[in-house]
Amino acid sequence: MEQKVASKRVVLDVLRGETVFPPPVWLMRQAGRYLPEYRATRKQAGGFLDLCYNPDFAVEVTLQPIRRFGFDASILFSDILVVPHALGRDLRFEEGRGPLMTPIRPEEIAELDRGGFHATLEPVYETVRRLRRGLPAETALLGFCGAPWTIATYVIAGHGTPDQAPARLFAYRHPAEFLALLDTIAEVSAEYLIRQIEAGADAVQIFDSWSGVLDEASFAAFCVAPVEKIVRRVRAARPDAVIIGFPKGAGSLYDTYRARTGVTGLGLDWSVPLSQAQRLQAEGAVQGNLDPMRLVAGGQALADGVDAILDGLGRGPLVFNLGHGITPETPLAHVEAMLRQIRSRAAQ
Repeated sequence: MEQKVASKRVVLDVLRGETVFPPPVWLMRQAGRYLPEYRATRKQAGGFLDLCYNPDFAVEVTLQPIRRFGFDASILFSDILVVPHALGRDLRFEEGRGPLMTPIRPEEIAELDRGGFHATLEPVYETVRRLRRGLPAETALLGFCGAPWTIATYVIAGHGTPDQAPARLFAYRHPAEFLALLDTIAEVSAEYLIRQIEAGADAVQIFDSWSGVLDEASFAAFCVAPVEKIVRRVRAARPDAVIIGFPKGAGSLYDTYRARTGVTGLGLDWSVPLSQAQRLQAEGAVQGNLDPMRLVAGGQALADGVDAILDGLGRGPLVFNLGHGITPETPLAHVEAMLRQIRSRAAQ
């Protein structure tokens, strides 16, 4: 394989189908608690939502991993649940418990308030504008949103649950109201992504963190259909939009996800076998999929995991990433070792 000359923002070239080796790299949750500078800024900001909605703090924490590690892409620091918050739902974050909301009732879905949606999220758009001005020219800026199904699981249960039983039961018992909820979230999420792109985001990612708990029919109705709606609406406004879909835990259902949703790149979780990933890569760019626990462990476990991905997927369009977000206990030295290993690989 020939060494390719990196373009201005190589992540975008790869997502559009080019092969670059060594591949570009960024990490989900790369701005987070494993960084001492992040912990200091979060303490200064106060509450987590204060961190998300204050452009001064949000820009700072987004830039921190770029300054330290020089990742090829920077992802906006925010949270997927700012979308229901902007629709008028209450939201708070408690240490050790995560996000907490008042569970929505079926009759409340029709009353979701879109009137102040963009006004509530204006600080996020301002953060994107400042980031594009403040990032190195070669660093891609990624925006994001949560997929409607994943957002709905929190809106319905009021908190995270292991198997999302409250949302699944709600969907089966109140199908019309549930589909209306997904539809509303899809519509405003498309608007949210369009505004991020207009503010300066080079590409966007749709996180469907809980898609793996659904059966095949529910996956089609609750994951694929709403994401396809978001992609279609974004592309109607921005035909060249680069969109990454990440249906974590989708298993064999990954095989048709790109074709059915229209996403550009496909984010893979760490459970996706390399043989399946290679088939998916034949259809376009893939992103992932190192087990975050290998990064925590370091040493030979990390080296073997990195080599397996580079050997298995390096001959096609690959954005190197984790198979989910980096965890708070990850040693900084392990991130540095991973980057050295990726960046030192000679073309094959």
